[in-house]
Amino acid sequence: MAKTDKLVIYHNPRCTKSRETLALIETKKPEIVEYLKTPPSATELKSLLKKLGLNVQEIIRKKESLFIEKYKDKKLSDEKWMEVLVKNPILIERPIVVKGNKAVIGRPPENVLTLL
Repeated sequence: MAKTDKLVIYHNPRCTKSRETLALIETKKPEIVEYLKTPPSATELKSLLKKLGLNVQEIIRKKESLFIEKYKDKKLSDEKWMEVLVKNPILIERPIVVKGNKAVIGRPPENVLTLL
């Protein structure tokens, strides 16, 4: 398997969907990034968004209490949202699974099957 074919999962072990997604791809021996412990930089986040084919506002967890308390009614630029997500990775939708130049959000976990 070429290095670009390696699966990478941005994982939160406390999240049910993230654990379910990891269980689906475990046999592929994915690289596990616990993104709350090692948050992606703005550059990494931009790369993830490109692979996902989404904009920054589409990966924000809008049901997260931090979002509701601090950001719900804010109109921020994409650049500002990037800063918010880098500082508060709990607000990044999870899990994100990457293979080469493609990525999917594992909600529902079966979404990752498109990468396999």
